[in-house]
Amino acid sequence: MEISQNKVAAITYTLKQDNDEGKVIETIDEAKPVEFIFGQGGLLPSFENQLDGMKAGEDFKFMVPCGEAYGVFKEELLIKLSKDIFAQDGTVNDQILTVGNQIPMMDSQGRRMNGIVREVEETEVKMDFNHPLAGQDLFFTGKIEMVREATYEELNPPAHQGCGCGSGSGDGSCGTKDENSNDSCCSSEEQGSCGCG
Repeated sequence: MEISQNKVAAITYTLKQDNDEGKVIETIDEAKPVEFIFGQGGLLPSFENQLDGMKAGEDFKFMVPCGEAYGVFKEELLIKLSKDIFAQDGTVNDQILTVGNQIPMMDSQGRRMNGIVREVEETEVKMDFNHPLAGQDLFFTGKIEMVREATYEELNPPAHQGCGCGSGSGDGSCGTKDENSNDSCCSSEEQGSCGCG
């Protein structure tokens, strides 16, 4: 059976930065393969397109350029914010304001977004709202472990009840680093339905 619209596939892979010699970003092995329904938007479209027509047991190796992955790095998404906005009960929790820490936040339109702390100054914090993989070409090597028909229940899931924060990233953060999940914890339609913050 080939991977095609509405087929369920399970894959294992190693994701590297830029090329085959690049830094390893993520490894998904046989113990817990990524399972997805092809054509349902669960993975990057350019990633899925590379798998179209492949069969169980086949190996793959390809690169997804940053423009077709998580976009180019945008300097305008590096924003300095007042430390005061991180205060709870009038006190700033300096433990969360650690360089490299990812903090779930909300923009002025109520959309949830994740920011990474880049610099902490006396009165301001520089936050990076780019996706963690923005500006990086993604190089995948992997294997198709299984392909099968999707069940009726898989194609017609019950209404979404929440976002399951931290379930997809492996690091407990709201954002995700893998292609099996959405870029951010909650979309604007889901605001208020999960406890990201």
